[in-house]
Amino acid sequence: MTSEFFLDNKRFLGKVALKPDPQLRAAFFAADKQAQDLAQLRLQTNPEDTNALFAMALSVGMQADYASLIDKHQVESLKMVGDADRYAKKLLAVAPEAADAYLTLRAVNYIIGSLPAYKRLFLGFAGIHGEKKAGIQQLEIAAERGHYLRPFAKILLALAALREKQTEVARTQLAELVAEYPENPLFASELAKLNVPPAAAIRPKTARNFRTDFRNPN
Repeated sequence: MTSEFFLDNKRFLGKVALKPDPQLRAAFFAADKQAQDLAQLRLQTNPEDTNALFAMALSVGMQADYASLIDKHQVESLKMVGDADRYAKKLLAVAPEAADAYLTLRAVNYIIGSLPAYKRLFLGFAGIHGEKKAGIQQLEIAAERGHYLRPFAKILLALAALREKQTEVARTQLAELVAEYPENPLFASELAKLNVPPAAAIRPKTARNFRTDFRNPN
């Protein structure tokens, strides 16, 4: 969740898989599976259970993000995004006020909309479409009216704004996050980057800051 990652197309949209900690990876997928198992039990009793629909939209959406951003399995990710979207849309049909669902809907629109034109054309033939503008609008709804995921939506909106060269939009979102969560180091760090004068951001490559530049930003 850093600007170094989201502004680097080779890392954000590229094909080279990242190398996560094996134990963290296993724990993530175990927790995700447990959430889905519990949600499916509730949906068998009540197909319109809002908590279960939200859990499915969120957990499947997280799996899709992991497949796309970490494993770089874009086609597999898009299939999961379609599943997450269906749960999110069903949740909104039952509970229109559940603005957190829009965070799931934005994934397919913004990420696909950010791909090069030839990739979007290829996906279009497969019936998979996305539009960055729609993704931003859905993020804005989650950032404004979301309950559980509002801070997450705001940081994503800030990072998307930076990708679109809308620095002041990003600054506003990050400043609000810092004011609300002053103990969060990520929000403060990202805001500080925007407050550094351009001249100060260009540092000579001394041996000391050369080491700093190559720290893992994630």
